[in-house]
Amino acid sequence: MSFPYNRNRRLRKDSSIRAMVQENRLHPSNFIVPLFVMEGQNTKEEISSMPGYFRYTIDLLIEEARECFQLGIKSALIFAKVENDLKDNSGNEALNPDGLMQRSIKALKENVPQMYLMSDVALDPYSEYGHDGIVEGNKIVNDKTIILLADIAVSHAQAGVDMVAPSDMMDGRILAIREALEDNDFVDVGIMSYSVKYASSFYGPFRDALDSSPGFGDKKTYQMDPSNSWEGISEVEQDMEEGADIIMIKPGMPYLDMVRHTRNNFDVIISVYQVSGEYAMIKAASQKGWLNHDEAMMESLIGFKRAGANLIATYFAKEAAKILNNE
Repeated sequence: MSFPYNRNRRLRKDSSIRAMVQENRLHPSNFIVPLFVMEGQNTKEEISSMPGYFRYTIDLLIEEARECFQLGIKSALIFAKVENDLKDNSGNEALNPDGLMQRSIKALKENVPQMYLMSDVALDPYSEYGHDGIVEGNKIVNDKTIILLADIAVSHAQAGVDMVAPSDMMDGRILAIREALEDNDFVDVGIMSYSVKYASSFYGPFRDALDSSPGFGDKKTYQMDPSNSWEGISEVEQDMEEGADIIMIKPGMPYLDMVRHTRNNFDVIISVYQVSGEYAMIKAASQKGWLNHDEAMMESLIGFKRAGANLIATYFAKEAAKILNNE
């Protein structure tokens, strides 16, 4: 009987050799922690559809960001929950220099100055319609929206943000934002573009967190069709040409092919967003005893690195960082 000379199992025989030949590794600095901020004082509210995840008032947001940084997480992505009476169809509150987002950026940069801050640039938290753009009739208009998005980005830069993260999927908004930042001498403020953002059913818990569900219709006229892949490559190429510094792909696990397509086609820093629905599924299944929480969490995260992502925006950032720090 002939037995194989080449045995792959030799490199799996114990934990030492497995660590030696491991191709991809996670580090807390790979994570971007999304943080939700709300008005008030000394309060945090659990998001019902995201067990263990909270909205924070600014004072507690500072504490949370500081703890994340001490764990080795170098970047936070800020989302503001806007009061309903401040919402309109013009994004006026989004431009308020004393608005919740602007005050949050200033407070975080003052109190946790080394944390690299990214800010969500989109209209849906500020829109009475819950859409990412200005609404005329039943249409989300593109060009008026990108003018406003550029102004929002400048407002965040004036507050001290390190990088803006436009998540709207309007055509041409990266160029408009880059030019506005340059014209206002914010040449060092970066752009992380949500270049490949699908019209996904996995966003539900996030919309609970910000009360930003669309008031009519859906977002399929601007977010991508889940059936398409090469369309995303076109989006990435356009955003890179317009001045994006980092490319975001969202959601994460259902679209690992897009991470790999982007890695194969472009020399660019890739970020992937493990969205609220992905987080909620692992949490719910583990609470039912159907999955080992930590093992499933870490397996999902290493999958993003294996597919080609440099950075991972994830609600598991703190939990995963604690595990990595104890290894």
